[in-house]
Formats: sequence, structure tokens, C-alpha cells
Amino acid sequence: MAISEQIKTLMTRTGVKQKYVAEKVGLSAENFNNKLRGERFNREELEKIAAVFGAEYHEDPPPRQWFTFKGEEI
Repeated sequence: MAISEQIKTLMTRTGVKQKYVAEKVGLSAENFNNKLRGERFNREELEKIAAVFGAEYHEDPPPRQWFTFKGEEI
């Protein structure tokens, strides 16, 4: 699953809104949406996104990227 789809899954499962995630990552809502559509997050942003959800971000090896949430791979 693409990293943007994983982020959307996390938002759906937790009820956290995109605007809130954007603010916590330090991005405008518009910039966050553009990055979400274009799969252009850097590692630091992905780690911050994971922290918003209490999840973990993993790379093994790049370009494989994924989140784990409550012990489950997203």
C-alpha cells in the first residue's frame, strides 16, 4: 500500500482530521494535501506523522515504507 494510503487509513481509523495532522507536522493544509497526493513526504515528516497517531514509521530498505499502528502493519 502506498504511504499516502497508509496515512489516510490511519486518519480513518483514529478519526484524526487531515488539517490537524498538517498542523502537527508543520505544514499548511494545502501543502500537506499536495504531498499526500504526490507521495512526496520526507523521512522527518513521516516520523512526525507517525507520532501524531502514536504509530511507528519504518523503511526497509527504501523505497519500502510502512507504518505500524497498535502492533499492526498498515
